[in-house]
Amino acid sequence: MSSNDGLLALALEVALDAGELLMHRPVAFEISSKTNAIDIATQMDHASEKLIVSQILKARPDDGFIGEEGVSIPSRSGITWVIDPIDGTVNYLYGLPGWNISIGAKDEQGSLVGVVHAPTVNSTWTAIRGGGSYFNGVRISCNDPVPLNLALIGTGFAYNLHDRIRQGEVVAALLPQIRDLRRMGSAAVDISYVAMGAFDGYFEFGLKEWDSAAGSLIATEAGAIYTTDAAGITVCAGPTLHPVLVAALAI
Repeated sequence: MSSNDGLLALALEVALDAGELLMHRPVAFEISSKTNAIDIATQMDHASEKLIVSQILKARPDDGFIGEEGVSIPSRSGITWVIDPIDGTVNYLYGLPGWNISIGAKDEQGSLVGVVHAPTVNSTWTAIRGGGSYFNGVRISCNDPVPLNLALIGTGFAYNLHDRIRQGEVVAALLPQIRDLRRMGSAAVDISYVAMGAFDGYFEFGLKEWDSAAGSLIATEAGAIYTTDAAGITVCAGPTLHPVLVAALAI
């Protein structure tokens, strides 16, 4: 087993454990505010992050962490874990499916391994740099070629009102040009859907590193192109569709 295989095995084990914890969803939540009233965090976010960090540190005490819930530990080993303990927190809060645990590990050259585990839809995506992408253990690849007018596109919406107005304008311009649009509530799963061909493409404004650290590797190892421009618009799609979708979003 290579060192990267070991990282992936650890990430998968921890993601499955976090998923088991989170499936015991409490009936009532102690909700705390984040940046605004819509963007919420629950005690389960913090419990999941605590589990992920403690289990990885037990196995690899010199590794670093960057996390959506605030964990920040400098790396002494050259490996940094980028984690989102519940990606799709609003889905989780409302009892909707598709929320997930996203765990990636990176070195100075970029992402090494990625795991996106969505227990409510019995879905686990994994990837290792140079080793391809897998869905529930089966090798996957993105759809290509796909023309824009036949493309099923995934997206998400920001919590900031100003950003949502801009997104609304983009969606209004894009909808007449594509097959249809889906908004599932989780960036990591949306990106992974591109990797397996459940979506033809995906775009979103303002993703953070923990939103995409695992998913972006899963997508690129499946043959997709994943980019984020200077304006903060992330686009993920197969090689043929990607430049066409980028152009369509430039309104």
